[in-house]
Amino acid sequence: MSDTFKAILVSRDADKKQSVATVDLTEADLMDGDVTVEVEATTVNYKDGLAITGKAPVIRRWPLIPGIDFAGTVLSSSHPDWRKGDKVILNGWGVGETHHGAYAQRARVNGDWLVPLPEGMSAHEAMAVGTAGYTAMLCVMALERHGISPHRGPVVVTGAAGGVGSVAISILSGLGYHVVASTGRESEKAYLIDLGASEVITRDELTGPVKPLARERWAGGIDAVGSTTLANALSMTAYGGAIAACGLAGGMDLPASVAPFILRGVCLLGVDSVMAPKPLRLEAWRRIRQDLDTAKLSALSTTIGFSGIADAARDIVDGRIRGRVVVDMRERDMRFCGASFVENGTTAKIGMICRNLL
Repeated sequence: MSDTFKAILVSRDADKKQSVATVDLTEADLMDGDVTVEVEATTVNYKDGLAITGKAPVIRRWPLIPGIDFAGTVLSSSHPDWRKGDKVILNGWGVGETHHGAYAQRARVNGDWLVPLPEGMSAHEAMAVGTAGYTAMLCVMALERHGISPHRGPVVVTGAAGGVGSVAISILSGLGYHVVASTGRESEKAYLIDLGASEVITRDELTGPVKPLARERWAGGIDAVGSTTLANALSMTAYGGAIAACGLAGGMDLPASVAPFILRGVCLLGVDSVMAPKPLRLEAWRRIRQDLDTAKLSALSTTIGFSGIADAARDIVDGRIRGRVVVDMRERDMRFCGASFVENGTTAKIGMICRNLL
């Protein structure tokens, strides 16, 4: 690679007005760390969309390269666990929030933040899973630890057409669960059924006024929405069930009562992917390699180029992207490769297709 590389840099002026620019950097511009990685693939997550659009205070250090996850190859390392040529994955640890992140062709990070790319998995496949899929697996593991197995009954997945929801449905259905997918996009019903959902319900069923206790509908679930959706999901959870909560696309509030917890023994399982300890991360990626049908990854994901990141960030915040967005960082000319999005009930393409990959 050349001495300079492309990066997206988010800055803020004295009036706290945010700006986003594509810049040329050198390794001297990177932050401290003991491992330097050539970033081969990354993703656009909901949090990345918030960071680039400035719609939530994700970035807490300025200026900063956003991007919370990546897969790539170690270029140099003084960390005892990693050598030049190792294939690695990073999720979280404040990368893209307080430490320069994935939206650059190189990254320098703490080696303790890295995990090995599972054998037989490419960087592109790993980022088709990405932080959203890794988080989904952490949620599945949390439900399993609570004893929510397929024989207990249906499980609900909210925000079903999003990244976490799409991967969660695929994993859960593959494990034998009866999955109820909740989505605000009725046009995505066929997509969700193809992923493995047994039922598809509209988001409206979980966004109305919250009853302290509603009819028992599922043994457990995975929620990436929060707010009223999570409160309703809890009120509809069967005795002894549990909901694994990992997101806040609908808001940070929880307008619920204590009734599900003290009258039905329902548990709310908090799932954090950013600071999860390494043993949990290693197990999650092992399970992803074992339990996620890689044949479904093509249905879960679309691929864009570096130049498409900003547009995809806006679209994901506006709820117009289905599943996962993989960013191929190996393009020669860094032109936008096109991402699918949903508008007026149809799937369309943004940008132009390019093929000049290394």
